[in-house]
Amino acid sequence: MISLAGRDILHGWGKFVLTGVGLGLLIGVTLSMAGVYRGMVSDAQALLDNSRADLWVVQKDTLGPYAEPSSLPEDSERPIRAMRGVSQAAGVTYLTMQIAHDGDDVRVMVVGTEMAVPGEPGQPTHLLAGRHIVRGHYEAVADVKSGFAIGDKVKVRRNYFQIVGLTSRMVSSGGDPMLFLSLKDAQQAQFQKDSDAIQQQRARTESSPLLNPPGNSAVATAVNAAQTGNGNVNAVLVTVKPDADPDKVAAAIRRWQRLTVYTRAQMEEILVEKLIANSARQIAMFLVILSIVSAAIVAFIIYTMTIGKIREIAVLKLIGTRNRTISWMILQQALGLGLIGFIVGKIAASLWAPFFPKYVLLLPSDSILGFFAVMAICILASFLAIQAALKVDPAEAIGG
Repeated sequence: MISLAGRDILHGWGKFVLTGVGLGLLIGVTLSMAGVYRGMVSDAQALLDNSRADLWVVQKDTLGPYAEPSSLPEDSERPIRAMRGVSQAAGVTYLTMQIAHDGDDVRVMVVGTEMAVPGEPGQPTHLLAGRHIVRGHYEAVADVKSGFAIGDKVKVRRNYFQIVGLTSRMVSSGGDPMLFLSLKDAQQAQFQKDSDAIQQQRARTESSPLLNPPGNSAVATAVNAAQTGNGNVNAVLVTVKPDADPDKVAAAIRRWQRLTVYTRAQMEEILVEKLIANSARQIAMFLVILSIVSAAIVAFIIYTMTIGKIREIAVLKLIGTRNRTISWMILQQALGLGLIGFIVGKIAASLWAPFFPKYVLLLPSDSILGFFAVMAICILASFLAIQAALKVDPAEAIGG
């Protein structure tokens, strides 16, 4: 039996391959969109892993410190550190901002953490080059994704900081590279107002009897502290002892400290199901649209190729070829087009993934699922061409 699919593909192999390449680029975009979502989830998990915390203590009734603003007094860690089951507790600050570097703006997450005691939660890990922060001020450790190099000086608010170390995969939930400062430097950058704002606020305070009660030095001191900056942190990262239950420790902190506490599982749920939920839905919509477009392209190409060989199909029917055989020939063409498209798409997605501004994670399981999805789309898209072929009258073989 003559293979109509193979003969037709060999006869016009250039057109068939070019069509497969075009379909492959579309499949590559689809695989990349799935990789972008996987990368967002990976960034969120990397953020939690790199913090090396078991519990996140934040301002009461907030989803902080990543999904919502959170502010706690810096000394909140002291009673927490003394609680049963707690191994370490350290205050941290997080501030996302733009930093000018080499004529461009780099978006980074500035992280402030205690550097005095090595190994505390929140400190940078995966040091690739340089050293950790050892001075109390004006030193920084940056992720390599920021583009900073050891010895560079970057300006954060009013002060310049020298890059002394480089890390890898230390990113925010949005994929922004982290810039680590000492806690005091980060607090100053995040909370302290500029000189003009402090002067204006002091003038307002002096003119207001409610904010400046006569003879009350304690209130005046508190107001002045609020104006010039404060010792707040965004969260307290807690690690528990090996024999302690994180859920029980979290319950004790909620009860005695009157603060909101999240475990690792709860924080991961906040990041994945709340913080990146809208982005995930948008990506899902793009995947559905791209799948529909891919199916339409395959259906159109296979239908066009089938209509172009109506006479050959009529001859096959005239010599007694069964409809099942003709249908299988058309289906072979659709599956061959899908196979070429998937191979091209997988190669293209792997080549351009490193150039995406966001981290793209191409999982083998997604590729396997994508392969079967492409084959299913090709099978469905071939039905229109098969229906057209089955309606061909054998008399057309001798009618022209």
